Amino acid sequence: MSGVLQDLRYAARWLARNPGFTALAIVTLGLGIGANTALFGVVHAALLRRLPVRDPGRLVLFEWRAGETFRTSGTRGSSAPLPPHVKGASVFRPDVYARMEEARTAASARSPLQALFGFAPIYELTSRVGDRAEIIRGQAVTGGYFEGLGVRPLLGRAIVEADDRPGAAPVAVLSHAFWKDAFGADPSAVGRVVTLNRTAFTIIGVTAPDFTGTLQVDYQPAVTVALAAEPVLLGADSGLRPTGLSQAGRPPIWFLNVMGRLRPGATLAEARQSLDPTFRAAALEVMPPPRRDGETSRIPPRDEPHLTARAGGLGLMEHRQMYSRPMYALLGIVGVVLLIACANLANLLLARAALRRGEIRTRLALGASRRRLIRQLLTESLLIASLGGLAGVFFAAWGEGALNAIAGSDARIVPSGLSAGLSAPVIAFAIVLTLVTAVIFGLAPAWGTSRYDLSGGLAQNRRTASRSRLGGGLIALQVGLSVILLSGAGLLLRTLHNLESVALGFNQERLLVFGLRPEQGGYGDERLLRFYDALFARLDALPGVRAATFGRIPLISQYSWNTAILLPGETERSADQHIVNRQMVRANYFEALQIPRLRGRAFTDRDDERAPRVAVVNATLARKLFPGKDPIGQRVTEPEEKWVAEIVGVVGDTKYDSQRSEIEPLLYTPWRQDVRNVGEMYFALRAEGDPAALTRTVERLVHDLDPGLPLTDVSTQEARSRATVGRERVYAQILTFFGALALLLAAIGLFGVLGYSVAQRTNEIGIRMALGARAQDVVRMVVVQGLRPAVLGLLLGLGAALALGRTVASVVYGIPASDPGTLAAVSGLLLSIAALAAFVPARRAARVDPIVALRTE
Repeated sequence: MSGVLQDLRYAARWLARNPGFTALAIVTLGLGIGANTALFGVVHAALLRRLPVRDPGRLVLFEWRAGETFRTSGTRGSSAPLPPHVKGASVFRPDVYARMEEARTAASARSPLQALFGFAPIYELTSRVGDRAEIIRGQAVTGGYFEGLGVRPLLGRAIVEADDRPGAAPVAVLSHAFWKDAFGADPSAVGRVVTLNRTAFTIIGVTAPDFTGTLQVDYQPAVTVALAAEPVLLGADSGLRPTGLSQAGRPPIWFLNVMGRLRPGATLAEARQSLDPTFRAAALEVMPPPRRDGETSRIPPRDEPHLTARAGGLGLMEHRQMYSRPMYALLGIVGVVLLIACANLANLLLARAALRRGEIRTRLALGASRRRLIRQLLTESLLIASLGGLAGVFFAAWGEGALNAIAGSDARIVPSGLSAGLSAPVIAFAIVLTLVTAVIFGLAPAWGTSRYDLSGGLAQNRRTASRSRLGGGLIALQVGLSVILLSGAGLLLRTLHNLESVALGFNQERLLVFGLRPEQGGYGDERLLRFYDALFARLDALPGVRAATFGRIPLISQYSWNTAILLPGETERSADQHIVNRQMVRANYFEALQIPRLRGRAFTDRDDERAPRVAVVNATLARKLFPGKDPIGQRVTEPEEKWVAEIVGVVGDTKYDSQRSEIEPLLYTPWRQDVRNVGEMYFALRAEGDPAALTRTVERLVHDLDPGLPLTDVSTQEARSRATVGRERVYAQILTFFGALALLLAAIGLFGVLGYSVAQRTNEIGIRMALGARAQDVVRMVVVQGLRPAVLGLLLGLGAALALGRTVASVVYGIPASDPGTLAAVSGLLLSIAALAAFVPARRAARVDPIVALRTE
């Protein structure tokens, strides 16, 4: 123990005597360890942390699988990725779930399940508290949800079975975040009312801060209501319909996630087996009738549905899996940077060893064993790593804020709303990473430094050459890894430029866009039409607005709406051959967005519910579906909604959901002829000046018409378009930052290695100059020596970048994955930096006085 303390004291004194080296080492390691720790904290919170409920290891999540001939009445929610011939989902019909719960209850203590409960998202709710209206997320749960999870609310009570019965008073449990935001964390909020989609719900409880539901890592419901209240909120869109056909002619759908709690000692297999017969029978009973004449409703036994079960301690997994790839990719990037930092520090320690040669020889001469010397040198490395780890904790706190900024950038790399913090697993990760880092950058220099030969001579020269090769190898590693990072950065920067420069087909400048959902506010039929007419009367007269319009789908927002159409002479059996994008618009839509009209006419206000149905198509639809024909006057049929429209115009092609998407056939229809689909619309205002300056004015204008209707997704069109390339932008920024950092570290490492080499070869250089070597010859020799490992690393890095081309092929746009221009630019930059880093030690070598050099030995 005393020896360890002695080593620590000596290491501390040595670091204190070398403040420049110590500061550089601590900052270098701090950045690497901090970035890795911050990202691991988010990875743990998003992908690895179990639900904050009682005994999450006993939770089980149910799903189902079936053959291709099994049909459902439609699903809403999560579906598992399966082979084409296999159907399946993690959602259930509510009446099927009810049968499963009855079977569990009937089995009583013999059931391996202690509880069974269901939950489903309600993606958009219009909430109103006082004068404040906003769009929030919610969830509907069965009465046993909170009890089955073992979750107790922070305030009030949870939803129970009595709240989930037909006719029960509508009640709601608020999330901690929504309670804090809407009610200022006032405990008296319990017992008050929150209005959801025009229906008053009594607040009965508030959840704890760490409980954000069981749905998805990026879905945090603000309110939880009983499943029985879902039809009150969603009306005709509710998935909870009576068994059989509803008044709208649609059967209940599969939308309910089902989870259970195992009894102590029970297994997942036992839980599945106990409910599978009931599920299978219920699922076959609700299978829809044949769709066409002559089809049989029977399915082969091999295609019958069957229940599956998996551990439910993490909640639903689909979005965790979606985020896992980009987050692990980021973890790999920052891991590469830490590896570069370790290689750089190893090189710096080798360079410092040249200055400590006398010290090491003296200690060896006084009887110190090489094992003792290695321990001392590793202690120094461990102390450096520990200080770097402490600095990394501070960098990690800053890094978590940066990652939260990424989460809010629509990049969909990091889930939003996560609070990773320095939990026990994260701290343990930081400690282990610090220890591993100390070994990585300290072992090779310690081993090499301890092998100084007391007698000098040829053996010592051979070891010096060996250490030079080690330093050169580390430089090659750093340069190679830097090439990979910088090549990725270059490809993404060019991709980002290509995406931001792509022709959209409409003018996105000076456009303010926002959404409205009056259907959630109780509007329908004639009242909805009157609301839109009144709103446009005010928007059209608004100072600073050149044109006001709307469409069913916002452009370049990763939204889409498609439908099958029939051409003249076709039947419903061939409808799937013509799947087209759909847009429903105001008459002035093309003029307001400056989409060119190519043939025929645009819509007018006379194209209403009393006029014959009409449609306008884009040039791609006209070319693909009517090759060699005049599309004007042709008729298309929508088989599901049973209408026929005459094509009256052709307009230019536009990008639809994103810049990456190919131009596809697009069918436009006038909104007044399709009022059943206008409950949610997206507005676009063409401004004379800054469109963002209109935001407050438009909010007041809508509030005056109806205080309960909030604007959603308010932004400029240019900002919305930028958001769709958020992932490319974030990756480009991250790779550029870390690539530049890696290049800087590689340059520092090269500088250190060449400085070490010059110090080792002072005598040799003096002899060369005494024999007539010119200064430029010495400069050339040292620069070439420095460029040799840099070129080797460059070649290795280029090979790795080419090999990784397939990996990034799906990410790049408008350029090949192994773009020669990008690789050439990266190569030129690296060689220039390497030459510059080598030039400074080379000049120092050229100034060596031959007389002084010959006296050094």
